[in-house]
Amino acid sequence: MPLSRSLLSRRISNSFRDRQGETAPEPDSIPPPSDMAGSSWSAMLPELLGEIIRRVEETEDRWPQRRDVVTCACVSKKWREITLDFARSPLNSGKITFPSCLKLPGPRDFSNQCLIKRNKKTSTFYLYLALTPSFTDKGKFLLAARRFRTGAYTEYIVSLDADDFSQGSNAYVGKLRSDFLGTNFTVYDSQPPHNGAKPSNGKASRRFASKQISPQVPAGNFEVGHVSYKFNLLKSRGPRRMVSTLRCPSSSLSSSSSSAGLCLDQKPCDVTKIMKKHNKDGSSFTILKNKAPRWHEHLQCWCLNFHGRVTVASVKNFQLVATVDQSQPSGKGDEETVLLQFGKVGDDTFTMDYRQPLSAFQAFAICLTSFGTKLACE
Repeated sequence: MPLSRSLLSRRISNSFRDRQGETAPEPDSIPPPSDMAGSSWSAMLPELLGEIIRRVEETEDRWPQRRDVVTCACVSKKWREITLDFARSPLNSGKITFPSCLKLPGPRDFSNQCLIKRNKKTSTFYLYLALTPSFTDKGKFLLAARRFRTGAYTEYIVSLDADDFSQGSNAYVGKLRSDFLGTNFTVYDSQPPHNGAKPSNGKASRRFASKQISPQVPAGNFEVGHVSYKFNLLKSRGPRRMVSTLRCPSSSLSSSSSSAGLCLDQKPCDVTKIMKKHNKDGSSFTILKNKAPRWHEHLQCWCLNFHGRVTVASVKNFQLVATVDQSQPSGKGDEETVLLQFGKVGDDTFTMDYRQPLSAFQAFAICLTSFGTKLACE
């Protein structure tokens, strides 16, 4: 039961009454969160602590910083657990507060608008959450990916750190691997997509020098999706055609996801319009296909309505919709609901708008497949 304002004020004053005569330390001498586990802060009454964090969450509406919410989660393990319970999920608010939110489905009723910046010299791609309608503002940094050539294959390593792309790093999020022709891609996640998931076999899915964050979560690469571009052997006129198959949890998050720091109030892929193909392991596949463009006689080109979010014509531009019958990858799609759209707005600037059931990581991985020449498809 929430505390009344007078009771809250009285308890706060009591907790600081014995400290009025003390001298506050300099900012540099304040102990880090890990040293505060046994302090009076972590020993606060659960009801009082919950009420404080609830009020912080309700008042922290300014985006993108949400510094007060993150600060509460950094005090101690107890504060972190309560903060995760009160923090609004991306599914409802669209706000990405913690790194774990990058693996959770996007908003249900609208799309998260993002920007992708490309650095051709370093083959690096940066994902930002757009904070203004302008295409020139970077926004809030979310993820980075770098393209590596390994023999006859190409890999994109996705990281939370724009300068660290080691698979053994704690910043490692996952990767994308293409075949020789660059028409078929496999998406790997650093975390298990469901309870009991096992890392994929083979050299391509191994994590070398991996740092084990939690002993309850197995380290490795977990296959969570595929993206395929259809061949255009006759070189007929038309844009690229693609099909994406993604693995999504069927209901609530598993215990392994909880130990990885995910919010427990999520129900991924809760989209009634989308039918899913379920597997024996408790997961399900969501099959997406590109929305068919129409031929514009006056402009003599293929066109899609991006609602002002795409300004430059490019073969890379696409919109993905869910197939109505998930047992038929080439079946008819739900043309009204665009789950992911990607398009060019500058030489090295692209927009990426995604929504449920896709997460920021999944959407970013799909968009990365669009970069690079595909001679067999165009």
